[in-house]
Amino acid sequence: MNKLRKLIIGLVIGLSLPALAAIPYSYGQEQTIRLDGNAGGKRFDGIGVVNGGGATSVLLKDYPEPQRSQILDMVYKPKFGASVSALLVEIPGDGNSTQGSMPSHQHVRGDLNYSRGYTWWILKEAKRRNPRLTLDGTAWSAPGWIGNGKFWSQDAADYYVSWLKGLRNVYGLELTAIGCRNEKGADYDFVKRLRRTLDANGFTDLRIHAFDNWNAGKLNFVKDMASDKELRDAIDIVSGHVFYQGIPVSAEEKAMAEQLGKPIWNTEDHVYRKGFDCLISLVECFNENYIRYGVTKIVNWYDIAGIYPLEPYAEDPPTVLAYEPWSGHFQVRKALWGYAHYGQFSEVGWEYLNDACTDLAGGGSLVTLKSPQGDYSVIIETKDAKEAQTLHFTLSGPLSGENLCVWHSNEQEQFVRLNDIAVRDNEFTITVAPDAVYSLSTTTGQQKGSYSAPASRPFPFPYFETFEQYEHPEHYGYLPRYTADICGAFEIADRPDGTGKCMRQAVPAPTISWAPDWKPYTIIGDSAWTDYEVSADVYLNPGDTAGIMGRINDVGSGYGFIPKGYYLQLADDGQCRLVVVRGKVDKKALVGDAEQQALIKRNKDTSEGGEKLLASAKLPGISSKKWYNLKLRFKGNELTGFVDGKQILKVEDALYAYGMAGLLAGQSEDKTSTPYFDNLCITPIGESVSTPTPPSANQIPIYENSASDDIE
Repeated sequence: MNKLRKLIIGLVIGLSLPALAAIPYSYGQEQTIRLDGNAGGKRFDGIGVVNGGGATSVLLKDYPEPQRSQILDMVYKPKFGASVSALLVEIPGDGNSTQGSMPSHQHVRGDLNYSRGYTWWILKEAKRRNPRLTLDGTAWSAPGWIGNGKFWSQDAADYYVSWLKGLRNVYGLELTAIGCRNEKGADYDFVKRLRRTLDANGFTDLRIHAFDNWNAGKLNFVKDMASDKELRDAIDIVSGHVFYQGIPVSAEEKAMAEQLGKPIWNTEDHVYRKGFDCLISLVECFNENYIRYGVTKIVNWYDIAGIYPLEPYAEDPPTVLAYEPWSGHFQVRKALWGYAHYGQFSEVGWEYLNDACTDLAGGGSLVTLKSPQGDYSVIIETKDAKEAQTLHFTLSGPLSGENLCVWHSNEQEQFVRLNDIAVRDNEFTITVAPDAVYSLSTTTGQQKGSYSAPASRPFPFPYFETFEQYEHPEHYGYLPRYTADICGAFEIADRPDGTGKCMRQAVPAPTISWAPDWKPYTIIGDSAWTDYEVSADVYLNPGDTAGIMGRINDVGSGYGFIPKGYYLQLADDGQCRLVVVRGKVDKKALVGDAEQQALIKRNKDTSEGGEKLLASAKLPGISSKKWYNLKLRFKGNELTGFVDGKQILKVEDALYAYGMAGLLAGQSEDKTSTPYFDNLCITPIGESVSTPTPPSANQIPIYENSASDDIE
């Protein structure tokens, strides 16, 4: 039947073209798929998202209600939005792990605080929405005290256990699985040590997956499991990253894992696409991971972009863009409905149905999942198809005979319900259009959840933060609103003189970093700011340096976090420096950019990160354990640095004309400065502000009463 004939039929019966795709009408060559309820199959362990691997929720925690709960609903609430069945979190470690850093529960040996950061809150809120959600975790970065700088150590195993005890005893939550470390090789002794340590501390049911690498040879360890019983007993799950359009699982590795009785999980895949292409590619990723490699759990990085737009990967991977807690504005990406095509039609504990997970003859793929009660769902994508295809299904065995609901997505509309399909004589047929996604299911209750978000507004300017509003810092995870730590932990603290609250960079030593290291810094504001003043009071401990930053328009690639911008820094010996930092230069990106190349040639930057000293001065009378006010003014190409209101440094530099503000702490090879900051102020040039910027209405602390106690 040609397209014209199909269009005429559509006009006659009054259905849209997308709806016609679900009509059980056959044309051309059919492909028959046999659904046998007795065929058996591997256990479905879920599809889901990563929270972390960067400070992915640093701004989400600051959203007002009800928007904060609405955003979480869109991802985690069952049969509403994405409805993911699995969540993997980064176990925070103070160091940069893509977009930024998250504070550890143990900055130093012997330190223990289960209120730092927001990861506990994310886990609690996600699990509250979906009690069946599986929880997983692993470390990217880690505090430098662990193993005296060596991660693969007993310290790391104990560190995991201490975090798990906080999760259990304080928040009443349990992980279902845990990794060894994200993308940092394999250590057989460590995974054995971790298993013994977990068992000795009451976590015998917690499964270990290993080794979560992405590169070639990432599953080489599987062959050694056959001859090493302790290794085999320690590793419950064979895991790796980026199987979809990356480095796949070989047939030999798949067979070895099956012989050992170990499931294969993809604990971080990447689908960096835009629009509908991201939606359909996610479904293709989920389908292909099982069809090609026998992967039974697929987790994609990452969930919600609660970060500033200038941070890496701020737009393409996530499901929701949540850049503006001050306005409450957010955007749902089409990608979210790719998860929904699985999440609203399956649950962990179902099984893949043998012989009903396959490529389509005309392009695309389908996967069939069966519940223990006999319900089933078929998820179809036709990304590579050139024309419509007819699929004929036959049923046998203990499968539901109920009608199938049909949900459909294409470029024009996403997650739309079409006409149900009736099963007659244990058969049904569907014609599927190219470049589309379909979910067919005997289950019920699916919906396309939605909320209306407030209008977008710029970051509040001028901005003044005194930190006095945080009477109970633990209610906020010790993190003030709107600051986004790129490395280190800039936490709410008591002033050292006992006169109120302030902020402190709390990490005292370089971390065991996941990414190439630099210095601790945090950012705030609007990347479109041009001419302004940023100032803060700083208190230096012995040996400390501290600084303020401005015109930050880049914070690194995601693997490396050296910024592009300026900073004014003061040391406790009186050395004051004004520095321009141009980050790591991507030479390919500079091709054809004559102006940028000329600036780089003129600066002749040779130091790491392209740091160029613009001006410096040695100030008399500066010492530790005193407060000083630093101010950096940007007026066109003119940069002026002040200390305690007195102009100290003045230069001209044209490299950066706009960008955000920030705070900076110094770092050497074995020591990180832990200065205090107070009275952070960002204003138009020459203006002053005396009243602290108030929080938006209904900005509720993450560890106080939730705005929505019941999730329907």
